[in-house]
Amino acid sequence: MHDGTRVMAGECTTVFEGSREREQRGDVLVVVKPDNTVLVHDAEGYQPVAWLTRAESVAVEDGVVTARDGGELLRVVAHEEHGSARFPASNAGVPVADCPDCAGTLVRTRGSVACTACDADYGIPSDATVTGGRCGDCGLPTMRVERGEAFELCLDRDCDSLDDRVRAAFDREWECPDCDGDLRVIRRGGLLAGCEHYPDCDTGFSFPSGLVDGECACGLPAFETAGGRRCLDGTCGRT
Repeated sequence: MHDGTRVMAGECTTVFEGSREREQRGDVLVVVKPDNTVLVHDAEGYQPVAWLTRAESVAVEDGVVTARDGGELLRVVAHEEHGSARFPASNAGVPVADCPDCAGTLVRTRGSVACTACDADYGIPSDATVTGGRCGDCGLPTMRVERGEAFELCLDRDCDSLDDRVRAAFDREWECPDCDGDLRVIRRGGLLAGCEHYPDCDTGFSFPSGLVDGECACGLPAFETAGGRRCLDGTCGRT
């Protein structure tokens, strides 16, 4: 998010109506984040004295901040405003590389790799490891993802599709345990090995994060994962 964070400092009255009725007065710092989270901080500690997370609406006008979310209202009125400003804001994360599109830095944040300066944002699997490599086509960093094999691919799914790579490696590699069909690599909510005869046969298994390691006693493949060896069928106890 790059809409900016608004801040206001002053002697204020803060009123909260809703789940926690409260009125306070003092010199405070009011922070309005781009996702409409409003925080009111006083002189002590890191915990705000009042807050409303991701409010439905926020209005800032003439020293008054009003945030509403359902039946809850947070209102801050400055009797004496010491100062106010708007500053750039972005997600903060672990730096992984320079952005190839601008002078910003790509950082790993909550479920994605995003730029601190432009709108570049690439969703990645939670178990992916961002490598030191670069994509030969677009220049973005590469990531390593384990789905039966270890795949190194571009952060941009439009440039290099994890689904296509897994499909090329494992589509029709295993037989359905419940009928005479093959297991196809499909995406239905998540990445699955699902029976080709769906919906007549609805057998399907989520692809574990790990590497294929032989065969389970049930006949399906076994995977070596961070949590230990397991069957493709997560409910099977015979691995």
